[in-house]
Amino acid sequence: PKFSSENSYSVENMAAPISLSIEPDRFSKIYKPNENLSGFITVCSRKAFKHNGLEMIVKGEVKLELSARSVGIFESFYSTVKPLKIIDRKIKICGEGEIRDKERKFAFEFPILPISGGNVPLFDTYHGVYISVKYFIRAKLKRGMLQSSPETSTEFYVEVPTDKKIIKSIKKEESKRGVNFTISPAKIRNITSRLRNRIPNFLFEGNLTFINCNIDEPFKGELVIRHSERKIKSIELQLVRVERTSYAEGEAREATEVQNIQIADGFVVPNMPIPIHMIFPKHFSCCSMRTKQFQIDFEVNLNVIFQDNHVITENFPIRIHREEY
Repeated sequence: PKFSSENSYSVENMAAPISLSIEPDRFSKIYKPNENLSGFITVCSRKAFKHNGLEMIVKGEVKLELSARSVGIFESFYSTVKPLKIIDRKIKICGEGEIRDKERKFAFEFPILPISGGNVPLFDTYHGVYISVKYFIRAKLKRGMLQSSPETSTEFYVEVPTDKKIIKSIKKEESKRGVNFTISPAKIRNITSRLRNRIPNFLFEGNLTFINCNIDEPFKGELVIRHSERKIKSIELQLVRVERTSYAEGEAREATEVQNIQIADGFVVPNMPIPIHMIFPKHFSCCSMRTKQFQIDFEVNLNVIFQDNHVITENFPIRIHREEY
């Protein structure tokens, strides 16, 4: 179809769309410090076109937000916390020229290193609620003033092994051997004496293999229901992130759920061991981090829910690390 005006163009003669895609050399897009990330930027177009150069920007940053629940709505709106720059690099892939092929690949490569001379080291990739650590590549094909410059981006993931000295000290700690626990009415805290008299009689025992946990290994343990006067509806294992952000007026702390796993449903046979087994989710959990600007810790809640929906919770603070492999 054609327009009636003599100065207009047919649809066939209009500029063909140009698309970009970034293809890292690893399908998982997971890298470690000092490794090289290489790959291709692919430019696709149905027709030949001229351009003013192809550039790539590599960024890594820690984004911090304040929880309105912790500091108040007014404070969270007006108090800003600047993101921490980890990587900020611009790479020229090619200069101006013309692309005649329908598909053209441009190779790239760069090392996974923080800003030279910067105060912020590499951290694990982490997708949290109020704290996030993200790394991404953005490619842009520059064109003329009256032409659109296509661009695209993709995220890649960084896994930072814990310092060997810290790993060595963890393996020497007694807590590395595991934790035995007992849950009974006598050990329940934060309850009035009036309510304590209404608590049914029960006894739960168990153990956790480690509370200093390797993120690449499952969180394991065992639970045994010795006896319970009241029927049990469900037993659940909850992973909780505890995010702390420092700002001008103090510190904002917020605990949110990462995942919840049911390990028993309905009637539980007394004295039969119930396995505890949980995988740490990639990117939504990370190594425990403690810096001047922010802190990320994790806890595990063991929740026993009775038929009347009353819940008994046992809390276990854990420390997560990553070993080299």
